[in-house]
Amino acid sequence: MRACELSAWVRDARAHTLELVADLSDDQLRVPQMCIVNPILWEIGHTAWFQEKWVLRDGGAKPSIRDAADKLYDSIAIEHDTRRDLPLASRGATLEYMREELELVLASIERARRKALGGRDAYLAMLSVYHEDMHCEALTYTRQTLEYAPPRFSREQSEPPSAGDGCAGDAEIPGGTFMLGSSREEPFVFDNEKWSHAVEVAPFAISRTAVSQGEFAAFVDERGYERLELWSDEGRRWREEARAEHPVYWRPATGGGWARRVFDAWIPLEPNKAVIHVNWHEAQAYCRWAGRRLPTEIEWEVAAAGAPSADGRGLSAVKRRYPWGDEAPDSSRANLDWGQMGCVDVDSYPAGESAFGCRQMIGNSWEWTDSTFGPFPGFRPDAYKEYSSPWFDSHKVLRGGCWATRGRLIRNMLRNFYTPDRRDIWAGFRTCAIR
Repeated sequence: MRACELSAWVRDARAHTLELVADLSDDQLRVPQMCIVNPILWEIGHTAWFQEKWVLRDGGAKPSIRDAADKLYDSIAIEHDTRRDLPLASRGATLEYMREELELVLASIERARRKALGGRDAYLAMLSVYHEDMHCEALTYTRQTLEYAPPRFSREQSEPPSAGDGCAGDAEIPGGTFMLGSSREEPFVFDNEKWSHAVEVAPFAISRTAVSQGEFAAFVDERGYERLELWSDEGRRWREEARAEHPVYWRPATGGGWARRVFDAWIPLEPNKAVIHVNWHEAQAYCRWAGRRLPTEIEWEVAAAGAPSADGRGLSAVKRRYPWGDEAPDSSRANLDWGQMGCVDVDSYPAGESAFGCRQMIGNSWEWTDSTFGPFPGFRPDAYKEYSSPWFDSHKVLRGGCWATRGRLIRNMLRNFYTPDRRDIWAGFRTCAIR
């Protein structure tokens, strides 16, 4: 990556962080104690600290430009429940730290450019940008969780996608050998994607679109949350503890049907838009009700990145970086980068179809898979050792990104991971046929 492009990314990520909080009052920055929400003032300071640590401080070997930074912003050392009680700097002082840190990082990239930026320096700078991108997405769903107004960005929203063409049914995927994971030719990969390795895949059929709000409403209306046979033991425990009777941001609408809260407003349910804010347990229960199942992450990646062989009987050796090919995402192919400020109809973006005809496998909503998050063969942690391995075996894999995911971050091979009870995230799912 060229230094000028990397500098532009660094500036852009920070600009979005600041825009996500610019309209919030000081009271709104002091969020209630919740296990799924970070204090916003802490979170924005943490993004600058993380970038400083890895880009300027050689992974923490050098001192911070703020004496107390390590004691305030280290997400590994500081337990989540204690972050609200930390002696954080004021809003103004936090923003000044972020400004000073940003200027030093940009100067560092410029110095490295003169010596041919590359290798570890470029990798760590990109890591810091992607880390901030992830926190920008988290800040977006924090605003949803806390019923704040939707964020306002200086950039223009994308043109609405053209009406969908009603694509439905399953894509038939042939079996064969598939190279799961990222290749060594990628300019940046996270450690949990390393490295691509051969897996055998049996033929399967996967829905061309994600489950819609209307489809999920049918499950709710048929008392899906009350039918014990549809829920696993763990799912039943979660449902009872959460007292869940429907998706978290739904409520019965006056006159029948359902309403859904979008940030600080209640709107009628949009039947053809992707269902979001459902967790892995809810997705599993829906699948049992529908006589379907969740795809494994291997099946998901095959459907998104694979292609049929020349004779159509197996899988091609060619693998796509995005469902549509190797060209970077744009607003004609995927709902990303807050372009639509929410989900769109599940049959939109025909230009973004995979080789097998699956739609919106990048953007719109993250998609739960049936797979537990774990290492690929030969896994070794990268410099940021806590990124993946602490979460193996306890989290479920999601794929594909959502409308608030940055286009520069998402690829077919990117693995996201959350605990199966989380439904504050922008996550839905698609299903597979049972054979």
